[in-house]
Amino acid sequence: MTVLVLTCEEDLTADMVIANLQDRGVPIVRLDPADLPGRVALSADYGGDGFQGYLRADERMVGLSSLRSVWVRRPGAPGTRAGERSAWLTAESEQALYGMLTATRARWMNHPAAAAQARHKPWQLHIAQQSGFAVPATLITSFPAVARRFAATYQDLVVKSVSGQHPGDPPMVLPTTRISPDADFSAVAFAPTLLQQLVPKQADIRLTGVGGRLFAARKEADPDEVDSRFTENATWKPAEVPDLVRRSVTAYLTTAQLAYGAFDFAEDRDGTWWFLECNQGGQFGFIQLDTDQPIAQAIAAWLAAYPPS
Repeated sequence: MTVLVLTCEEDLTADMVIANLQDRGVPIVRLDPADLPGRVALSADYGGDGFQGYLRADERMVGLSSLRSVWVRRPGAPGTRAGERSAWLTAESEQALYGMLTATRARWMNHPAAAAQARHKPWQLHIAQQSGFAVPATLITSFPAVARRFAATYQDLVVKSVSGQHPGDPPMVLPTTRISPDADFSAVAFAPTLLQQLVPKQADIRLTGVGGRLFAARKEADPDEVDSRFTENATWKPAEVPDLVRRSVTAYLTTAQLAYGAFDFAEDRDGTWWFLECNQGGQFGFIQLDTDQPIAQAIAAWLAAYPPS
């Protein structure tokens, strides 16, 4: 049975997993949905013999009944490389591709429906609280007066993007930014704004969950650092996962129906891991390179397993 990898052409992280699958002798089809229609073609027959589906990537053809798993890594939007691009073509191609794939018995990392829900930051914060994580006091509001009261209560704050998206084109990464409690919050009225109590951290934690396996890495933090994505002051080292965090991660992934999740925590001076976010498609390659933790091997092993009969 075949593993289907949905990702872009240049994805070194995917290459690490694919190499492990090849070492195991597992058949693989790799394609980018952006090439549908064109280099990627599909067909689904719902006739008298039941569902029969096929995908072709370049010269490689695979029957959907022979899929053991689907890894949604970094796929492009369907239809974006077509000669005549349109929102209609993207919608049609997306419905056809993912509708066909979800009709199979293949295991997903991660299922598109679960992944779409898991991207919502407000939902993440709610599930994190339910799962037992320590979560910094957080407010999402478009009421300036509410923002001012929150700032007066918690004093030391950061502001983040709710969606993680940048308004410009091309999009850029929006840094987490520290703000003063006496800042002018009137602009909050123009867009929902996420304010969060600053966690004075001594380290950043990245925890990668693959099925039931957890890989944690720790990086010392500069006391004045707010967003570690923009600093390279230390390397990642393996870390032990506290029992409470382990239970909370398991509960979170179960509730979210995720086979894979990359969690970010801020470790304070007392050693508490404060939940910041869970990226359902987060990178792991840089962690594996620094720590030698076998994350790619764990993903390959999960993808290589057969679906339940």
